[in-house]
Amino acid sequence: AQIGPPGMELQPTNGAIKIKVSPPEANQGRKMWINDLSFKYNLIFWENSSQAQVQSKNIFPVDTIDDLAPDTTYCFKVQANLPTEGKQGLFSPISCVKSTQKVNDPLCAANLSVLALNMKFQLLWDNQEQPQVNYNVQYLIGYLKRLNDDYSEKWLSVPRCENITHTWCNVSSIITTTGFYFLRVQARAGSNRSCLSREVKVDPLKTNGIGPPGVRLDISDTLLHILISPPGGADFEAMRDNYDLSYRILYWKNSSNEEEEVRQKEVKQTIATVPELAASTLYCVRVQALSQVYNKSSPYSQQECIQTPADTPLPLLIFAIFMGALLAVLLVAMPLVFGLYQAYSKIKYVFFPSCQPPLNIEGFGGQLFSSPYLSAAEEPVENCCVIESMITEEGNQIDFKDYKHSKQSSRDSGNYSNDDNTSGSKGSKETLEKEIL
Repeated sequence: AQIGPPGMELQPTNGAIKIKVSPPEANQGRKMWINDLSFKYNLIFWENSSQAQVQSKNIFPVDTIDDLAPDTTYCFKVQANLPTEGKQGLFSPISCVKSTQKVNDPLCAANLSVLALNMKFQLLWDNQEQPQVNYNVQYLIGYLKRLNDDYSEKWLSVPRCENITHTWCNVSSIITTTGFYFLRVQARAGSNRSCLSREVKVDPLKTNGIGPPGVRLDISDTLLHILISPPGGADFEAMRDNYDLSYRILYWKNSSNEEEEVRQKEVKQTIATVPELAASTLYCVRVQALSQVYNKSSPYSQQECIQTPADTPLPLLIFAIFMGALLAVLLVAMPLVFGLYQAYSKIKYVFFPSCQPPLNIEGFGGQLFSSPYLSAAEEPVENCCVIESMITEEGNQIDFKDYKHSKQSSRDSGNYSNDDNTSGSKGSKETLEKEIL
């Protein structure tokens, strides 16, 4: 389907021309394209003269064309396009209108500009006259300009920028990265006189400038570690997440030799390393943040320098490595040896005990437990004799007689023999006592 021509209305006002565009099929009950907001409008205009220079501009359904020559006839035509479908519509019929003289009110704020760095936005303007003037900064969400309605009553005041006397305002509180905005300044002198400035557009990610990143240096072994903080700080996610930043690193040896080459390195991460450092050398670094998506770059960071340590003598280094390895081996081997020794002691104690069983247990062997009622071999006994002494009254002489006892055997402990000997001894003792008495 072919996109038909849109409608167009022109109105000259204070040296500018206000244009209102109506979408194709605006007055039709049945439409091919239901969503009018998907149209983008391309305006072509030129002076109505023989040496006219054609100009082109993308406009909103309700827009204003400024910077026109006064009292000059301009001609306009507009077309509706659908970029998502790759379609271009037909141009509207040509309409011409004569511009008016521009009245310069010295009360109005002039030369509006937006200074933005690391998502901090400042609106600046000039004061054209000396008397006390109060300013009220207003903003309009850009989406409202895409509608076909009149947005003149939808401007809002920026917080903390109402009835101010200075010529700047921090508008960061109302700006996010999800849309675009328009700003203007209303100047008031007294109770009846006021003037609205020209509008200035703010597309946050395009208007914003990228500040220099933060840099911190560290050295370990033979590596230079470069720690980078994104512009605005490590915790500021708006810069880090929206710009897809990369970093260009410049590093060099800071010495008296002017022939030292400045080396360059680009990284996507916020940590970079530089190998093969020279000992006892001062290295300096500067870093720049880049955004290829928005074709933006930051200024270079301040120069940061760090001194590498002196080189360690080789014999001392080898000795230190040897001692460290020896200590590590000892720390690992000593617990292992101790554990093996304890295991060996337990095994030896269980399977090879050092103590021997008593002789009375060893003598029986396995026979005692298998047949406890078998007679054991006779134990050898000693030959004993009892000497009896006889005492007479006449000579007080004592005659000794020998009494021999035969061998006596005992099965176990010799209890029977001991009893006989004991009884015999007792009888001899009693006889001897009687004779003495």
